[in-house]
Amino acid sequence: MHILRKLGFYLVALWAAVTLNFFIPRMLPGSPVDAVLAKLALRGPVDPGTRRSIEIMLGADDDKPLLQEYFSYLGSLFSGDLGISVTYFPMPVTQIIGQSLPWTLVLVGLATTITFVIGMVLGTIAGWKRGSWLDSLIPATTIMQAVPYFWLALLFIYVLSVNMDLFPISGGYDPSLVRPAFDYPFVSNAVYYGFLPALTIVLSSLGGWLLGMRNMMVSTLSEDYILTAEAKGLNPRRIMVMYAARNAMLPSVSGFAISLGFVVSGSIVVETVFSYPGIGYTMLQAVNNNDYSLMQGLFLVITVSVLAANLVVDLLYGIIDPRTRARG
Repeated sequence: MHILRKLGFYLVALWAAVTLNFFIPRMLPGSPVDAVLAKLALRGPVDPGTRRSIEIMLGADDDKPLLQEYFSYLGSLFSGDLGISVTYFPMPVTQIIGQSLPWTLVLVGLATTITFVIGMVLGTIAGWKRGSWLDSLIPATTIMQAVPYFWLALLFIYVLSVNMDLFPISGGYDPSLVRPAFDYPFVSNAVYYGFLPALTIVLSSLGGWLLGMRNMMVSTLSEDYILTAEAKGLNPRRIMVMYAARNAMLPSVSGFAISLGFVVSGSIVVETVFSYPGIGYTMLQAVNNNDYSLMQGLFLVITVSVLAANLVVDLLYGIIDPRTRARG
């Protein structure tokens, strides 16, 4: 029954998100039809009947009632048709998302996971050994988190790419050397190009995880069950990991799940600065070109990812903390 209530709540949330996903882009100024016509006009004269054809193709038919257009949109979603992109006309939205999503999942997903693991480990040690050298490291990491993404990214480009020529300035790989394929030359080249964007994400978000875990460890170590475990003479490492860290990391697990959901949205600032071909960079292009179909497709993928991540955590939280099962 508890699981059914959770599923029902997330289904309602998904419907609300899909509905907002339909209406919000249509409130923006500008028209995607005009954007396509402007591109076609660069190649030569455009027939007057072309506008009507493009309106129907993009689902921006002014003669159709908005409610009817909404239900047509829902029907297209169930059939897997997300429409045609204006920005990358005439490519379908599903193909564009399929090309951009792997880049973001690998870059932001790995960077977020690595940051979380490092933050949990260092935060656990810093909370367990208060006053150690790790405590003096925490202010430096929090300062890095306060620095804007784009400034840190530009700093790395200037120092490591422009001056030292250690890493490339932009892009996801070198098209003159490799072609996209799951082999060592391409993967190694993609890792080389993705190192600086990943480093930016890790350094700018490590402080939050580290400080949060350290503070929770300090709070948890004052609990009675920790004192009882110490009085029983249990191994200090076991107390640190199984008793203190396991309970102290519960709030961080929820935050990590939300972060994983937003991994799909990418890091718009970082991807834009490095011209990295991920979801964030694609999203910016869609907004700049009033690309309703692409914006809706990207928002839908992001929404489903966030809701799925939260649902998984809600279901797994009972395993991590059995007390939540009693409340549920």
